Amino acid sequence: MRHWILTNRLRWSIGLLAAALAPAAWAAPCVEPAATCTEWIAMAESMRALVYRSQPLTTRNDKITRAVVIVHGGSRDANVNFTNVLAAAFLAGALDDTVIVSPRFASNEENIPRDASGGNSVAAARAAARDALAPNELNWISQFGGRHWNAGGVAVNAKVTSYEVIDEILRKLAGKDAFPNLKSIVVAGHSSGGQFVGRYQMVNRVHDALGVKVSYLVSNPGAYTYLDNLRPTASAIPPNVSSAVSGFIPLSNAKPPPPYVPYTDARNCTTYDAWPYGLNNRVGYSASATDDQLKKQIVGRPATFLLGELDILPLVNFDISCAAMAQGSSRLARGLAFGKYVRENYGAQHKTVVVEGCGHHTRCMLTADAALPLLFPRD
Repeated sequence: MRHWILTNRLRWSIGLLAAALAPAAWAAPCVEPAATCTEWIAMAESMRALVYRSQPLTTRNDKITRAVVIVHGGSRDANVNFTNVLAAAFLAGALDDTVIVSPRFASNEENIPRDASGGNSVAAARAAARDALAPNELNWISQFGGRHWNAGGVAVNAKVTSYEVIDEILRKLAGKDAFPNLKSIVVAGHSSGGQFVGRYQMVNRVHDALGVKVSYLVSNPGAYTYLDNLRPTASAIPPNVSSAVSGFIPLSNAKPPPPYVPYTDARNCTTYDAWPYGLNNRVGYSASATDDQLKKQIVGRPATFLLGELDILPLVNFDISCAAMAQGSSRLARGLAFGKYVRENYGAQHKTVVVEGCGHHTRCMLTADAALPLLFPRD
């Protein structure tokens, strides 16, 4: 009897020790943008990208069923976007079963060659890009165009694209080692991050290989990638949106034009259909697929365009290039027109959701009642 008692006590003690040493099945979420809530994503050439995350990406957590990857805007404030989505998760009652990841696309462009894209434009980009970089941290181009991080551009200091960083994050999330019960991933972005997500939705190479449902939330981007030479007219904007809001002047005493017509100023705006505003002249990551493949992917992958009702002013790094202005003269107009364009011209099932009372403000958009079920789907 004594031997039986000692043996079972030993087994009980070993069981306790094994439980203590085993990976945690649940941990309280990390809810502040502190160093303790960050992690490095290893990339090629021994380079790395910083992310804020609410749960460690390498520790088992059985309770996590959803993931949200939030891409920051032009301010490159991954910490602020992390707290914005944490606030949204709190409002949705989703903090405990959602892992939130906010990558930083840091930019300190002093290493860009002076002839990279023109003296003045590079000088302006350098003046706007002064992030402190950690050793081996990827450094990105922050001026608009095909090499910008929001267009999948290649890093300044390595042959790594910004889209490959998200690819790696999604693979980590979908892997069963850390989150065996993960059922869905939402990739979201606001402003310049919205441009990133809108293009990544179309071009990424991992969507169909993850084994987890992935959807995309595109919030208030400044521009979209059109799939042909058509551009919107006043008829592309819903009649309940005034001309002052839409940026289009309605035609009076004349037959309304079709909602989309071939762009009429291509001679003076030769970049209107060049990447990232169109499919021509794609480089890097986005160049690996055919036009037909990209058209199929943009239609087949679930996306929602989240637009601020009051995002009608040319503020906060508003893109005034001729290629962007060809899409409309406000972010709201551009979003309404593009959502209609992919639905009616290509058969996409994408939704357009207009958030009342919000302008170009990340916290207002992502914590709105309309945004919560999109960020934290229940199915």
